[in-house]
Amino acid sequence: MRRLHAAAAAAVLLLCHAPGSATAAPPEPTEQRAKCAVAVGATSTAAPPGHRLLDLAAAHRFSTGSSVRVAVIDTGVNPHPRLPRLVAGGDYVGDGDGLSDCDAHGTLVAGIIAAQRSPGDDFVGVAPDATVISIRQSSGAFSRVRRGRDDAVVGAGYGPLATLATAIDRAVDLDARVINISEVACTAPGDTTGDAELTAALSRARQRDAVVVVAAGNLTDSTACREQNPSGAATSPVTSLKTSVTPARLAPLVLAVGAVDATGSPADFSLRGPWVGVAAPGTDVVSVAPRPGGAHLVDALRTTAGTAPLAGTSYAAPYVSGLAALIRSRYPRASASEVIAQIVATAHGGGHDASVGSGVIDPVAALAIEPPPVADPIVPGDHRMTPPEPDTPPDTGLPLVVGGFGFAAAALVAMWLIGRRRAAN
Repeated sequence: MRRLHAAAAAAVLLLCHAPGSATAAPPEPTEQRAKCAVAVGATSTAAPPGHRLLDLAAAHRFSTGSSVRVAVIDTGVNPHPRLPRLVAGGDYVGDGDGLSDCDAHGTLVAGIIAAQRSPGDDFVGVAPDATVISIRQSSGAFSRVRRGRDDAVVGAGYGPLATLATAIDRAVDLDARVINISEVACTAPGDTTGDAELTAALSRARQRDAVVVVAAGNLTDSTACREQNPSGAATSPVTSLKTSVTPARLAPLVLAVGAVDATGSPADFSLRGPWVGVAAPGTDVVSVAPRPGGAHLVDALRTTAGTAPLAGTSYAAPYVSGLAALIRSRYPRASASEVIAQIVATAHGGGHDASVGSGVIDPVAALAIEPPPVADPIVPGDHRMTPPEPDTPPDTGLPLVVGGFGFAAAALVAMWLIGRRRAAN
């Protein structure tokens, strides 16, 4: 990601702490079991390819997202001079308030949504005048505390679906009009994900007029998201699917976002599915430095395998969340359903495709005319959108961790892409 101008580093941070944020807490003791992510500074100061693909400069002539609150339910957001409207929303991982990000991911997501301009480069968030509410719900660096000497904790990672549901409710209580969730849990189709609470929370969010934008998920070799769905998954029976993705599969209560490259073509790692609504840039990603107060831009993370460029549907989703904020600022009377319908209707290049849904978002087209009235969505249950749930299996005592994000996921996606390129040579 690119270097920030020194003047931006001197900007005053207006860190507003949400009332009652202390009520958000992990349901069990946790501890940090992995090192925090380290980001790599970008050398270019040009606008990233994704910004140019979407013509954000033209979109900002219509709206900059003022007066809209966007909740980022993620790994936390570190205070940053280019995120002056940062609100602490609570912490379900540790004892903080949401303004701590060991994984770097939440800060990168927040930067894509709402980073302000700096004289030193051409990067700017999609909705630079929006307010970001940071709710830390997951972390690849934390795990539950061992209960005893023989209590094995496999790897690191914490973020139960139960707290994701609670975090959604909290975001709505904090007046978020847009909610970004760049996390996924993958299972085999038909396997229960225990997401009844999540479905209920998403239903409440829609009833309270919040737009919920989620990532479609990344194809990786070492997680449950390892099997790609068929290219005809947009219209094929649920039984043909190989991977089910939560919360993306809970569309139409959420708007699920796939990833495209700088040319607008589907990214190889973007998981297909009938739930994908639209697509946005997810490669060659640039955002603000995740280190607290870091005065530069970054475009990669350091991993055990080297440097991993930022890529993934988790970075495509905030482009759409930012667009939702732009629309809600320009057309404040538009309902959540109308905002989503506007984004989908003005996307182009998809038709209805399992990789990109209705196509790549078009911010200028979405902002040019007021969204027309639409009916509220049906409750998830359509055979095309939601795989049938089997009988609930015995409780293993292990929470389902929301994965596919942050430091580990960036490395996995990058290594998967590198492996594909080597195989092609």
